[in-house]
Amino acid sequence: MSQSTFRMNICATLMIAVLALVGGRCPSAAAISAKDYGSIQEAIDANPGKMIEVPEGFYEISEKIRISGTGGGLYGYGRIFQTNPEAAILEIEHATGVRIKDLTFTRPEGKMESEASGIFCWDNVGCVLDGVRILNNRSRSGSIEVRDCLNFTIRNCEVINYKRIAIDDRTGPDEPNYGYAFHCIDGTGIVVRSSGGTLIQNNRIVERNLFPTKEMKEKYQLGTLTEGKYPSKPGRLAGSAFRENYVNNWHQGSAMIVTSPKETHHTNIIGNYLENAAQGVDMHSDFITCSNNTINHCFIGLKMTHGCRNLIVTSNLVTHADKWGILMNPGAASHYAAEKTDDQEALPANVDAGTIIANNIVTDFGYGDEYWNWGGKSPEANGSYAIALFEGQFEENPPLRDILITGNIVYNTGRDSVLVDGKPEVQPPRYRYAVYAGPWGEGSEPKASAPDPDDLHFSNNIFHPGVKGISNIELTP
Repeated sequence: MSQSTFRMNICATLMIAVLALVGGRCPSAAAISAKDYGSIQEAIDANPGKMIEVPEGFYEISEKIRISGTGGGLYGYGRIFQTNPEAAILEIEHATGVRIKDLTFTRPEGKMESEASGIFCWDNVGCVLDGVRILNNRSRSGSIEVRDCLNFTIRNCEVINYKRIAIDDRTGPDEPNYGYAFHCIDGTGIVVRSSGGTLIQNNRIVERNLFPTKEMKEKYQLGTLTEGKYPSKPGRLAGSAFRENYVNNWHQGSAMIVTSPKETHHTNIIGNYLENAAQGVDMHSDFITCSNNTINHCFIGLKMTHGCRNLIVTSNLVTHADKWGILMNPGAASHYAAEKTDDQEALPANVDAGTIIANNIVTDFGYGDEYWNWGGKSPEANGSYAIALFEGQFEENPPLRDILITGNIVYNTGRDSVLVDGKPEVQPPRYRYAVYAGPWGEGSEPKASAPDPDDLHFSNNIFHPGVKGISNIELTP
């Protein structure tokens, strides 16, 4: 062995030993620690563009932590408590390449109900939330909210207990279709608005505090109309709300929502676990890949509306849904393309079309917490469908077009027998049809925008019949 080879082997051995001592990382300059400053914010301000360690421990704040600029961020196993319910815990604005890793953001007992997001992200490029925990940020705002961002990543994060008792106020000039306000459960785990290239991967969003039970409904008068910010005025979608002084959709919010259908695009929603949501994944956007997610307990599992074009919805598992497992329909915000006029700019089309719904499983339907509020009100599971493909909400909404439904399973759990008071019992399905396509409300006259079955293509599915059969239409390839 030559002397040069011997020296190289000695150097390699020493490097391996050093890497073992530092946990496999290359040695670097000493970490910048928030504990060396008066506050986390002081550490950020004194070290722009650098990563700040927030070591294990408790950090109480009363103002939001703010990060902007290029590079840098926060990491560590510290727990940050926001005592001000009017303020976000962390705000990332006008930033590029900021990273937040492994920290816990929460609110203390007695101040968990908030008017603000946990982490609010606006006008950012290439930022990452990784391994972050947001606990007890109980707000109508998202626990994590991403707005006007590009290539934002949310992965391996955990959102626990994000809902609160609230008032859903649909009065005023911005809400012409409803015109009323009502008591509700509300809150959303992850919100993405007006953003492109977002990755939402391997996150866990779970609600363990508020459940949509009969007792909860009575305690908080959920669904009962109340005064809003503006005077009540029946809108186009008010339905029977004013006559009955009540609406049954009092479980609001979603585990995650990707919205702003005319601006948001190219979103990947992959491998997330969502439990006890009102709506599991709520999509109002184009170019989405939604795959390998598990939605456990909800009244809607996967929802696509208000202009969803070219979506790939595949290999998702929806269990314990109580109204619709998979829903797609043209919402009120959908429209055809329009020329420029004196009153508005030219509008590109915002349609619900060109989507693949493949290899998903909907099972244990009707065995969630709020079946009593939906199909459970009727022995025929009225209005409950494992897969629902509706017409538009208004005459002017374009119809659903070119939807491929293939390789899916709708599984009737009751046919195998379920335990009732500790004894096995075969039960009828808790959905009316495995697939329903057509007007809102069976027997209703279709609007001009009713879906044309020729544009709905079915193949290689396993659909257990509902109480009225497999489908209300012929399922053609």
